[in-house]
Amino acid sequence: MNPLFTIGYEQATPAAVLGELKRAHVDLVVDTRAVAASRRPGFSKRQLAAALEEAGIGYVHLQKLGTPAEGRQAARAGDIDKLWRIYDKHIKTAPAQEALDELLALLKSGKRLVLLCYCRDPKSCHRSRIVAEVKKRRRLKVEDLIPPLF
Repeated sequence: MNPLFTIGYEQATPAAVLGELKRAHVDLVVDTRAVAASRRPGFSKRQLAAALEEAGIGYVHLQKLGTPAEGRQAARAGDIDKLWRIYDKHIKTAPAQEALDELLALLKSGKRLVLLCYCRDPKSCHRSRIVAEVKKRRRLKVEDLIPPLF
């Protein structure tokens, strides 16, 4: 059984992130951002998907797994407890559960998947909550990829 990887691109270049994905032999990037736009060159949805495709890595955006606007505001304000309250409520919604079902189906495909978001530290990122939800339904190993700093 392949592990489920996670990665955040905070303080990393696109080349560093791509290097980590290649090193881990990732087949598919699952973008878990609510808004797949970035002020960082190379990390907006179209640019990222094109670079991944060129490297032979697939891309899918599961937008409903992203953090709602009020949760992102809480995170920017440093209120992590509020972020978790908001996200834990959000992940129980029907659209988020449907996206989780899609993620579980992708995991069954046998591909090596990585959950992508901005946050460098997986423990302070909503992708840790996604992993916890997946682990309720499926036994799996998780490996956090940490790209080198720029």
